[in-house]
Amino acid sequence: MASALYNPIGTTALITGASSGLGVGYAHELAQRGADLVLVARRQARLEALAVDLAEKYGTVSTVIPLDLTSADAVTELVSDLRERMITIGTLVNNAGFATFGTVLDSDEAREREQIALNVHALTALTHAFLPELVETASLHPHTAALVNLASTAAFQPVPHMAVYGATKAYVLSYTEAVSYETRSSGLKVTAICPGPADTEFFEVAQTSGGKKGTQLTVEEVMRASFSALDRAVTPSVVLVGARNALLARVASILPRPAVLDMVGRMNTPRDAR
Repeated sequence: MASALYNPIGTTALITGASSGLGVGYAHELAQRGADLVLVARRQARLEALAVDLAEKYGTVSTVIPLDLTSADAVTELVSDLRERMITIGTLVNNAGFATFGTVLDSDEAREREQIALNVHALTALTHAFLPELVETASLHPHTAALVNLASTAAFQPVPHMAVYGATKAYVLSYTEAVSYETRSSGLKVTAICPGPADTEFFEVAQTSGGKKGTQLTVEEVMRASFSALDRAVTPSVVLVGARNALLARVASILPRPAVLDMVGRMNTPRDAR
Protein backbone atom coordinates (compact mmCIF):
# COMPACT_ATOMS: atom_id res chain seq x y z
CA MET A 1 0.00 0.00 0.00
CA ALA A 2 1.39 3.41 -0.94
CA SER A 3 2.29 5.59 2.03
CA ALA A 4 1.44 8.82 0.19
CA LEU A 5 -1.60 9.50 -1.96
CA TYR A 6 -1.55 11.86 -4.91
CA ASN A 7 -4.61 13.98 -4.18
CA PRO A 8 -5.13 16.88 -6.65
CA ILE A 9 -8.53 17.88 -5.26
CA GLY A 10 -9.00 21.64 -5.38
CA THR A 11 -6.32 22.12 -8.04
CA THR A 12 -6.42 22.36 -11.84
CA ALA A 13 -4.72 19.90 -14.17
CA LEU A 14 -3.78 20.71 -17.77
CA ILE A 15 -3.83 17.78 -20.20
CA THR A 16 -2.57 18.04 -23.76
CA GLY A 17 -3.79 15.61 -26.38
CA ALA A 18 -6.95 15.32 -24.31
CA SER A 19 -9.37 14.44 -27.11
CA SER A 20 -8.59 10.71 -27.35
CA GLY A 21 -6.70 7.71 -26.02
CA LEU A 22 -4.46 8.23 -23.02
CA GLY A 23 -5.48 11.88 -22.79
CA VAL A 24 -9.08 10.89 -22.12
CA GLY A 25 -7.84 8.32 -19.60
CA TYR A 26 -5.86 10.95 -17.68
CA ALA A 27 -8.85 13.31 -17.77
CA HIS A 28 -11.13 10.73 -16.15
CA GLU A 29 -8.60 9.72 -13.49
CA LEU A 30 -7.79 13.31 -12.52
CA ALA A 31 -11.45 14.34 -12.49
CA GLN A 32 -12.29 11.36 -10.31
CA ARG A 33 -9.63 12.52 -7.87
CA GLY A 34 -11.21 15.96 -7.62
CA ALA A 35 -9.16 18.11 -9.99
CA ASP A 36 -10.67 20.63 -12.37
CA LEU A 37 -9.26 20.39 -15.87
CA VAL A 38 -7.89 22.33 -18.80
CA LEU A 39 -8.40 20.17 -21.88
CA VAL A 40 -6.18 20.97 -24.86
CA ALA A 41 -6.25 19.37 -28.31
CA ARG A 42 -7.15 20.24 -31.89
CA ARG A 43 -10.60 18.63 -31.99
CA GLN A 44 -13.00 20.98 -30.22
CA ALA A 45 -16.10 18.80 -30.55
CA ARG A 46 -14.39 15.88 -28.85
CA LEU A 47 -13.09 18.10 -26.05
CA GLU A 48 -16.53 19.57 -25.43
CA ALA A 49 -18.12 16.12 -25.34
CA LEU A 50 -15.46 14.98 -22.86
CA ALA A 51 -16.05 18.06 -20.69
CA VAL A 52 -19.78 17.27 -20.52
CA ASP A 53 -19.06 13.64 -19.63
CA LEU A 54 -16.65 14.63 -16.86
CA ALA A 55 -19.09 17.16 -15.43
CA GLU A 56 -21.89 14.61 -15.34
CA LYS A 57 -19.77 11.87 -13.77
CA TYR A 58 -17.58 13.82 -11.34
CA GLY A 59 -18.87 17.39 -11.14
CA THR A 60 -15.66 18.57 -12.75
CA VAL A 61 -15.24 22.05 -14.20
CA SER A 62 -13.36 21.75 -17.50
CA THR A 63 -11.90 24.57 -19.58
CA VAL A 64 -11.83 23.55 -23.22
CA ILE A 65 -9.09 25.09 -25.36
CA PRO A 66 -8.92 23.85 -28.97
CA LEU A 67 -5.35 24.41 -30.10
CA ASP A 68 -2.78 22.99 -32.50
CA LEU A 69 0.38 22.78 -30.40
CA THR A 70 2.57 22.30 -33.48
CA SER A 71 2.10 25.97 -34.40
CA ALA A 72 4.90 28.32 -33.39
CA ASP A 73 2.86 30.61 -31.11
CA ALA A 74 0.55 27.97 -29.61
CA VAL A 75 2.16 27.66 -26.20
CA THR A 76 2.44 31.43 -25.82
CA GLU A 77 -1.26 31.76 -26.67
CA LEU A 78 -2.20 29.02 -24.23
CA VAL A 79 -0.22 30.52 -21.36
CA SER A 80 -1.66 33.98 -22.05
CA ASP A 81 -5.20 32.58 -22.18
CA LEU A 82 -4.83 30.84 -18.82
CA ARG A 83 -3.27 33.92 -17.22
CA GLU A 84 -6.26 36.00 -18.39
CA ARG A 85 -8.62 33.43 -16.90
CA MET A 86 -6.52 33.45 -13.70
CA ILE A 87 -6.18 29.66 -13.81
CA THR A 88 -3.23 28.24 -11.88
CA ILE A 89 -1.96 24.86 -13.02
CA GLY A 90 -1.18 22.33 -10.29
CA THR A 91 -0.64 19.30 -12.54
CA LEU A 92 0.63 19.21 -16.11
CA VAL A 93 0.22 16.11 -18.27
CA ASN A 94 2.23 16.47 -21.47
CA ASN A 95 0.44 13.71 -23.34
CA ALA A 96 0.19 15.14 -26.86
CA GLY A 97 2.47 13.52 -29.41
CA PHE A 98 2.52 11.50 -32.59
CA ALA A 99 4.76 9.31 -34.71
CA THR A 100 5.44 8.79 -38.38
CA PHE A 101 6.45 5.48 -39.93
CA GLY A 102 8.88 4.95 -42.78
CA THR A 103 12.51 5.54 -43.68
CA VAL A 104 14.12 8.94 -43.28
CA LEU A 105 14.88 8.86 -47.01
CA ASP A 106 11.17 8.65 -47.84
CA SER A 107 9.88 10.89 -45.07
CA ASP A 108 7.96 14.15 -45.36
CA GLU A 109 10.30 16.74 -43.86
CA ALA A 110 7.47 19.12 -42.97
CA ARG A 111 5.62 16.36 -41.12
CA GLU A 112 8.80 15.43 -39.25
CA ARG A 113 9.21 19.07 -38.19
CA GLU A 114 5.65 19.01 -36.85
CA GLN A 115 6.48 15.85 -34.92
CA ILE A 116 9.51 17.49 -33.30
CA ALA A 117 7.49 20.65 -32.63
CA LEU A 118 4.84 18.70 -30.73
CA ASN A 119 6.84 15.92 -29.08
CA VAL A 120 9.78 18.11 -28.04
CA HIS A 121 9.28 21.86 -28.40
CA ALA A 122 5.71 22.09 -27.06
CA LEU A 123 6.45 19.75 -24.15
CA THR A 124 9.55 21.74 -23.22
CA ALA A 125 7.84 25.12 -23.52
CA LEU A 126 4.82 24.02 -21.49
CA THR A 127 7.02 22.55 -18.78
CA HIS A 128 9.09 25.73 -18.64
CA ALA A 129 5.99 27.94 -18.50
CA PHE A 130 4.13 26.06 -15.77
CA LEU A 131 6.93 24.57 -13.66
CA PRO A 132 7.05 27.54 -11.24
CA GLU A 133 3.37 27.15 -10.33
CA LEU A 134 3.66 23.36 -10.18
CA VAL A 135 6.51 23.71 -7.68
CA GLU A 136 4.62 26.36 -5.72
CA THR A 137 1.53 24.15 -5.54
CA ALA A 138 3.64 21.21 -4.36
CA SER A 139 5.27 23.35 -1.69
CA LEU A 140 2.02 24.83 -0.37
CA HIS A 141 -0.09 21.68 -0.66
CA PRO A 142 1.99 18.47 -0.52
CA HIS A 143 0.93 15.52 -2.67
CA THR A 144 -1.34 17.61 -4.91
CA ALA A 145 1.00 18.56 -7.79
CA ALA A 146 2.60 16.57 -10.59
CA LEU A 147 4.38 16.78 -13.91
CA VAL A 148 3.65 13.77 -16.11
CA ASN A 149 5.46 13.53 -19.44
CA LEU A 150 4.56 10.78 -21.90
CA ALA A 151 7.71 9.13 -23.15
CA SER A 152 7.77 5.58 -24.56
CA THR A 153 9.70 2.35 -24.58
CA ALA A 154 10.97 3.75 -27.90
CA ALA A 155 13.07 6.12 -25.77
CA PHE A 156 15.53 3.40 -24.79
CA GLN A 157 17.05 2.66 -28.20
CA PRO A 158 17.12 3.97 -31.79
CA VAL A 159 14.03 2.95 -33.75
CA PRO A 160 14.57 2.40 -37.49
CA HIS A 161 11.49 3.31 -39.53
CA MET A 162 10.40 5.57 -36.65
CA ALA A 163 13.69 7.42 -36.32
CA VAL A 164 12.34 10.83 -35.38
CA TYR A 165 9.79 9.42 -32.93
CA GLY A 166 12.41 7.37 -31.09
CA ALA A 167 14.71 10.38 -30.90
CA THR A 168 11.98 12.67 -29.58
CA LYS A 169 11.00 10.20 -26.89
CA ALA A 170 14.65 9.75 -25.86
CA TYR A 171 14.67 13.51 -25.37
CA VAL A 172 11.49 13.40 -23.28
CA LEU A 173 12.93 10.66 -21.07
CA SER A 174 16.25 12.43 -20.49
CA TYR A 175 14.63 15.83 -19.97
CA THR A 176 12.09 14.51 -17.47
CA GLU A 177 14.71 12.69 -15.42
CA ALA A 178 16.72 15.91 -15.22
CA VAL A 179 13.69 17.97 -14.15
CA SER A 180 12.85 15.33 -11.55
CA TYR A 181 16.32 15.66 -10.06
CA GLU A 182 16.31 19.45 -10.12
CA THR A 183 12.95 19.67 -8.32
CA ARG A 184 13.48 16.73 -5.94
CA SER A 185 13.33 18.87 -2.79
CA SER A 186 10.11 20.67 -3.78
CA GLY A 187 7.69 17.77 -3.34
CA LEU A 188 6.61 17.96 -6.97
CA LYS A 189 5.91 14.52 -8.41
CA VAL A 190 7.76 14.30 -11.74
CA THR A 191 7.67 11.20 -13.90
CA ALA A 192 8.16 10.02 -17.48
CA ILE A 193 5.58 7.38 -18.35
CA CYS A 194 6.97 4.84 -20.83
CA PRO A 195 4.30 2.58 -22.30
CA GLY A 196 4.84 0.30 -25.23
CA PRO A 197 2.19 -0.01 -27.95
CA ALA A 198 -1.22 0.93 -26.55
CA ASP A 199 -4.75 0.49 -27.87
CA THR A 200 -5.23 4.11 -29.00
CA GLU A 201 -5.28 6.07 -32.28
CA PHE A 202 -1.46 6.16 -32.26
CA PHE A 203 -0.90 3.62 -35.04
CA GLU A 204 -3.64 5.10 -37.19
CA VAL A 205 -1.88 8.47 -37.08
CA ALA A 206 1.52 6.86 -37.68
CA GLN A 207 0.02 4.91 -40.61
CA THR A 208 1.36 1.58 -39.40
CA SER A 209 -0.25 -1.45 -37.81
CA GLY A 210 2.36 -1.40 -35.03
CA GLY A 211 2.29 -4.10 -32.39
CA LYS A 212 0.01 -7.06 -32.58
CA LYS A 213 -3.38 -6.37 -31.09
CA GLY A 214 -2.88 -8.93 -28.36
CA THR A 215 0.33 -7.29 -27.14
CA GLN A 216 -1.04 -3.76 -26.94
CA LEU A 217 -1.58 -2.18 -23.55
CA THR A 218 -5.00 -0.89 -22.65
CA VAL A 219 -5.56 2.69 -21.58
CA GLU A 220 -6.58 1.35 -18.16
CA GLU A 221 -3.22 -0.42 -17.74
CA VAL A 222 -1.34 2.79 -18.49
CA MET A 223 -3.53 4.71 -16.04
CA ARG A 224 -2.95 2.15 -13.28
CA ALA A 225 0.80 2.33 -13.74
CA SER A 226 0.77 6.14 -13.88
CA PHE A 227 -1.27 6.71 -10.76
CA SER A 228 0.37 3.91 -8.79
CA ALA A 229 3.63 5.80 -9.35
CA LEU A 230 2.08 9.13 -8.35
CA ASP A 231 0.67 7.52 -5.20
CA ARG A 232 4.11 6.51 -3.98
CA ALA A 233 5.87 8.54 -1.30
CA VAL A 234 8.75 9.01 -3.72
CA THR A 235 7.49 9.03 -7.29
CA PRO A 236 9.92 7.28 -9.66
CA SER A 237 11.22 9.52 -12.44
CA VAL A 238 10.69 6.72 -14.98
CA VAL A 239 7.74 4.32 -15.17
CA LEU A 240 7.90 1.42 -17.61
CA VAL A 241 4.39 0.13 -18.24
CA GLY A 242 4.03 -3.62 -18.59
CA ALA A 243 6.40 -6.38 -17.46
CA ARG A 244 7.34 -7.34 -21.04
CA ASN A 245 8.13 -3.75 -21.96
CA ALA A 246 10.21 -3.28 -18.82
CA LEU A 247 12.19 -6.41 -19.64
CA LEU A 248 12.82 -5.31 -23.23
CA ALA A 249 13.98 -1.87 -22.08
CA ARG A 250 16.40 -3.44 -19.60
CA VAL A 251 17.72 -5.82 -22.25
CA ALA A 252 18.29 -2.84 -24.53
CA SER A 253 20.43 -1.23 -21.84
CA ILE A 254 22.57 -4.36 -21.42
CA LEU A 255 23.17 -5.61 -24.97
CA PRO A 256 25.75 -3.94 -27.23
CA ARG A 257 24.16 -1.01 -29.02
CA PRO A 258 24.74 -2.38 -32.56
CA ALA A 259 22.96 -5.60 -31.55
CA VAL A 260 20.01 -3.66 -30.17
CA LEU A 261 19.84 -1.51 -33.30
CA ASP A 262 19.84 -4.60 -35.53
CA MET A 263 17.17 -6.32 -33.42
CA VAL A 264 14.84 -3.32 -33.38
CA GLY A 265 15.48 -2.64 -37.06
CA ARG A 266 14.48 -6.19 -38.01
CA MET A 267 11.37 -6.03 -35.84
CA ASN A 268 10.29 -2.70 -37.30
CA THR A 269 11.03 -3.31 -40.98
CA PRO A 270 7.96 -4.23 -43.05
CA ARG A 271 8.14 -7.80 -44.31
CA ASP A 272 8.07 -6.78 -47.97
CA ALA A 273 11.12 -4.57 -47.41
CA ARG A 274 13.30 -7.13 -45.64
